[in-house]
Amino acid sequence: MTTFATLLIANRGEIACRIIRTARAMGLRTIAVFSDADAQAMHVALADTAIRLGPAPARESYLSIPALIAAARATGAEAIHPGYGFLSENADFAAACAQAGLVFVGPPPAAIRAMGSKAAAKALMDKAGVPLVPGYHGADQADATLRAEAHRIGFPILVKASAGGGGKGMKVATDAAALDEALTLARGEARAAFGDDRLLLERYLTKPRHIEIQVFADSHGNVVHLHERDCSIQRRHQKVVEEAPAPGMTAERRAAMGKAACDAARAIGYVGAGTVEFISEGDSFAFMEMNTRLQVEHPVTEAITGQDLVEWQLRVAMGEPLPLSQAKIPLAGHAIEVRLYAEDPARDFAPSIGVLRHLALPDHLPGIRIDSGVRQGDAVPIHYDPMLAKIIASGPDRATALRRLSRGLDAAAVAGIRSNLPLLRAIAAHPAFARADLDTGFIARHAAQLLPEAVPAPRAALASAALRLLRDAGARDASDPHSPWGAANAWRLNGDGYQDLLLFDGDSTVTLRLHPGRGIDFADGGAALDHPRWDGDALSFSLDGRAIRATVARDGDLLMVVLDGATHELRFLDPRAPSGEEQAGGGRILAPMPGRILQLLAAPGDRVLRGAVLLVMEAMKVQMRITAPIPGTVQALRCQVGDLVEDGAELVVVEPDPPA
Repeated sequence: MTTFATLLIANRGEIACRIIRTARAMGLRTIAVFSDADAQAMHVALADTAIRLGPAPARESYLSIPALIAAARATGAEAIHPGYGFLSENADFAAACAQAGLVFVGPPPAAIRAMGSKAAAKALMDKAGVPLVPGYHGADQADATLRAEAHRIGFPILVKASAGGGGKGMKVATDAAALDEALTLARGEARAAFGDDRLLLERYLTKPRHIEIQVFADSHGNVVHLHERDCSIQRRHQKVVEEAPAPGMTAERRAAMGKAACDAARAIGYVGAGTVEFISEGDSFAFMEMNTRLQVEHPVTEAITGQDLVEWQLRVAMGEPLPLSQAKIPLAGHAIEVRLYAEDPARDFAPSIGVLRHLALPDHLPGIRIDSGVRQGDAVPIHYDPMLAKIIASGPDRATALRRLSRGLDAAAVAGIRSNLPLLRAIAAHPAFARADLDTGFIARHAAQLLPEAVPAPRAALASAALRLLRDAGARDASDPHSPWGAANAWRLNGDGYQDLLLFDGDSTVTLRLHPGRGIDFADGGAALDHPRWDGDALSFSLDGRAIRATVARDGDLLMVVLDGATHELRFLDPRAPSGEEQAGGGRILAPMPGRILQLLAAPGDRVLRGAVLLVMEAMKVQMRITAPIPGTVQALRCQVGDLVEDGAELVVVEPDPPA
């Protein structure tokens, strides 16, 4: 037995908070680590103590093995839990922990090496007779070899980072013309996220399901599985919705897949928590990869088994046998998890950076569990994965879990950054999801219903924004609190008091006339507005006899109105300011979000066509191509490779072609 009393968590965000809670419940002392970007983060506040690793970039902090080992020594840690992502599947890190006399809460280095490389894992499974998707997993990484193998396998092709995970370093090439770009982008993302740019190729299946088996092994030779999870609903090859058990799974197939997963774990001398991932189409299934760590979606397994998987991990790391044998592992009820991301679905799910001006998570509702690592007021940095929280709903059956999930999503709200909350609500409400018609193309196939065009802000949201502007403009002078000139009621010496306001709603300008204490005039008519009451950013009032409750956060001229769970962003317009078109002509290319410039693919004087790639930038480990919006000539570059740029920063100026 190897006992320990002090645990360092080599991670951040919600998984660090999740591990800290279980560890403290077991009586362990917890140590958090943080980068400069995370000095005020939730996991730092939750731990018993915390220690700085280094600057914000992950390579200089959370991915630095020397810094983590030094932090463990400095704080008296006896064990390290790697969480998921970062170094959780890095055999060198596991070996460094052992060399430093630290318990690594995870599998031995040999098992990580056997499965940590996706290519090596597939070769091992092929030798063991496990069915595989047709592909190439070889050591020769020359472009010519990869092109030849792609033609042998047949298009469409999925290009994957060999050391990858979480959808990073994955690109689809629909034909030979798209392959070179997919290889370049996948290599770049793989190098940035994992420090390893080796790739593998697989035939891209058109309508597969993604089903994974949770396995656990101890140092006494016991191996079990804790049933399966369906993780088919994805975007950019990253999971968005996960549930357990998988809809439509028969007992016979569960046993067959569970046995295959356990056999894989035994073959490599596995210890700890792991997940064997399969891709399934029709009646067949094929091995994809094994993740030698805890998964993001582990809460749904906890919900249907009643087990704490982090506690299992810690007890196995202490040398204890598994708590339950295979026959005694429960399977009761159903659970569904959704991942709430700071991203903009309207921008192809690009990460969204900023401050969480308002955050409401439904942890008060029955059957709902929240795993989060952020709080209202926290900044969402550019350096890490953009997940804000996991919302997990459970019940005695799938229908109950889905109803609870829908109610929980309706009660959630985010303002200050863009999020995928509307997408999650639309998925939960979609008839195809209700009948469990699932596959990895679900979001793309139902995009018209799941990602509808933006609609104008409703009257209640406009009225809420107007009341916030009036309140902020009406702060009285403390030296003369009774002066009518300081009243927030649009008081006038002669005539009816009113306040005209201009708001920008998407691409439209909205004019309002507010009559404090009486009503508000919209473009399509007036409405009675009464009894506004404020409690911080929370507002209640009556609009044409209907009770309205809203939250109105403000950041300069930007007003974020949270109404019935939806967030409406409105911008206060100064009529004297130049128009947006005057401020930013069509030839000015602005940064869509904060990020780092990776490549410049154009130079001043270059003639470019509309859609030509001008530069590549990276934000939250995702690479984005910035293209020319018009045909013309590059007039100026406002950035250099390596620059960190802010949202809206001018990057390139293109002089438009003269009219034909």
